[in-house]
Amino acid sequence: MDRAEIDSSIKSLIEPFNKKGVAITDATTFAGDLEFDSLTVMDFVAAIEDEFDIIISMNQQAEIENYGQLVDAVTKLQGE
Repeated sequence: MDRAEIDSSIKSLIEPFNKKGVAITDATTFAGDLEFDSLTVMDFVAAIEDEFDIIISMNQQAEIENYGQLVDAVTKLQGE
């Protein structure tokens, strides 16, 4: 999958978690814009891991602050 396909898949996965209907861009932050709490983050990460058959480590999760960083991380993990 290329970055555009991964971006599209993650956008569909984020919909049920996007309670405020925020427009998703690469700069959208999970804590600030989407107001994700720790439980929401865990559920969202689990959905991504299941969809792409990858593992996002706690260290990687701590470094991901916005949507673009998430898409890049998943793209990289898909290539490994």
